[in-house]
Amino acid sequence: MNKAYRFIKARDSIMRGIFTFCAVFSIIALGCICVFLFANGIPFIGRVGLTNFFGTTWNFNVQAYGVLSMIVASLYVTALSTLIGVTIGLFTAIALYKFCPKHLVGPIRQMINLLAGIPSVLFGLFGMILIVPVLRDYISPTGVGYGILAASLVLSIMTLPTIVSVSLDALNAVPRNYYEGALALGATKEQSVFKVMLPAAKSGILAAVVLSIGRAIGETMAVIMVIGGSPVIPKSLFQSVRTLTANIAMGATELSGDAKTSLVAAGVVLFFFTLLLNISFSLLKGGEKREKKRASKANI
Repeated sequence: MNKAYRFIKARDSIMRGIFTFCAVFSIIALGCICVFLFANGIPFIGRVGLTNFFGTTWNFNVQAYGVLSMIVASLYVTALSTLIGVTIGLFTAIALYKFCPKHLVGPIRQMINLLAGIPSVLFGLFGMILIVPVLRDYISPTGVGYGILAASLVLSIMTLPTIVSVSLDALNAVPRNYYEGALALGATKEQSVFKVMLPAAKSGILAAVVLSIGRAIGETMAVIMVIGGSPVIPKSLFQSVRTLTANIAMGATELSGDAKTSLVAAGVVLFFFTLLLNISFSLLKGGEKREKKRASKANI
C-alpha cells in the first residue's frame, strides 16, 4: 500500500513539474519575443520619427519607412475576411446544430475541419488560379483581380474551420432545456435557435470571432499570393496593396541594416494589434460576467 502511495505521489510530482515547466517556458518564450521586438523596434521608431514611420511612403532608397498604407490594408483585409467568414461560418454552425440531418453532421464537420490541415500556400494557389481570374474577368471594374477582395475571400475560407467548430461547440454547450422550454412556450424551431440559443452561446461565438480575427491578421503566405504587393494606400477592393505581415515576409530574407530593422518595427505594430484584440476580448468577457452576476442577484 505504501509503495502504491509513493508511486502515485511521485507520478503527481513529476506531472506537476512538467506542467510547471511548460507554463514557465511559454512565459519565457513570450518574454523573449517581446524583448526582441521592443529592443530593436522601439529605438528604430524613435530614431526615424513617428511622422516618418507612420507615413504613407515605403521606400528604402530614400529612407522612407511609412507603414500607414500597410496598416490600413491589414485592417481592411481583416475586417472584410472576418465579416465574410463569420457570416458563412456561423450560419453553417447553426445549420449543423439544428437544421441538418444528424447522420450528416459528423461527415460535414470533418470535411470542414480538413480545411484547417491544408497548408496556407495551397490556399494561395487556389486564390491565384480560381478566385483572382474570376474577379478580374467578371467582377472587377478595373480589370485587376489581385487586391483586398481576393485576399479577404481566401482568408474567409481559411477561418471557416475555427468559426464553425467553436460556434458549434458553444451552441452544443447551451443546456438543451433552453431550446425545449422555448418550444414549449410556442416558439418555432427557428425562433428558438436564433432568439434563445444564439444569445445564450454568444460568449463562445465571440471567442470564435476573436480567433478568426487573429488568424486573418496574422496570415502571410496566402495573402502575399493574391493581394498584389504594392505599398500604397488602398482606394479600391481591386488594387494591388500590401499588408504588414506580407511586408515583413517579403523583405525578411533580402534586406539588411535599417531596412531590416524597419520590419521589426512593423512587427511591433502588429504585436500591439494582437494585444489590443486580446484586451478587448478580455474586457468583453469581464462585462458579460458582471452582467450575469447582476442578473443572478436581481433574480434572487
